[in-house]
Amino acid sequence: MPATPAWPPQSTPRLFVDSPLALGPLHVDGPAAHYLVGVMRMKVGDPVKLFDDRTGEWLGVASSVGKRDLVLDVTALLRPREDVPDLWLCAAPLKKGRVDWMAEKACELGVARLQPVVTRRTIVDKPNTDRLRTQMIEAAEQCGRTALPQVTEPVKLAALLREWPEDRALFFADETGGVPALEAMRSRPGPAAILIGPEGGFDADEREAIRAHPQAVGIGLGPRILRAETAAGAAIAVWMAAAGDWHGGENPEGGGAGA
Repeated sequence: MPATPAWPPQSTPRLFVDSPLALGPLHVDGPAAHYLVGVMRMKVGDPVKLFDDRTGEWLGVASSVGKRDLVLDVTALLRPREDVPDLWLCAAPLKKGRVDWMAEKACELGVARLQPVVTRRTIVDKPNTDRLRTQMIEAAEQCGRTALPQVTEPVKLAALLREWPEDRALFFADETGGVPALEAMRSRPGPAAILIGPEGGFDADEREAIRAHPQAVGIGLGPRILRAETAAGAAIAVWMAAAGDWHGGENPEGGGAGA
């Protein structure tokens, strides 16, 4: 006998809903409805996976579909909200395309918080945090996350260091050299953050202030010069392998590369 197809299928679209989900009908309109109806061509009876950053991931089934809205019947909780590794990314804002890429990959890699940090060489002093949150929502929809990273308002580097929690390691990418990242991160388990400077790097006074902080550890990311967004992705990946959740766990969607 042929095997029973998986339900919901792997190709089921995912949608973030910014309100607590529960069993019962859910009316969807606006951009989300345009995506499901206009792009995904959803029909009555088609499934969609929903997550709310509160309770977890739910199964919805289209019960009525209009031109600009639809109603989903929320029928089951598929899995609870995930436990998120306690890692922050503190990064100087970059130009539009690069900061979007950084936010997207930070979400995919599993950070808990994105903290923009204004430094002396920062080109963009006022990043659009709403846009960064949108980038992270879209990334979470694609990569299977049920918990969204927090996006906080920008702070100046001096304020960040002054108010830094005593129990959180601060690994900063030091372009002048530092402890190999894997070695440093393995030696400091627990709550952590990665600090990435702007395109031009930290200036000498900033670097000295960071190094003087009791929780700061300068790390090296290999022999090549990396763009700021590349350094962020590389450092997050190393931390996830050294101290995060890349230890024997499996992606709930099956692991590996996705769309």
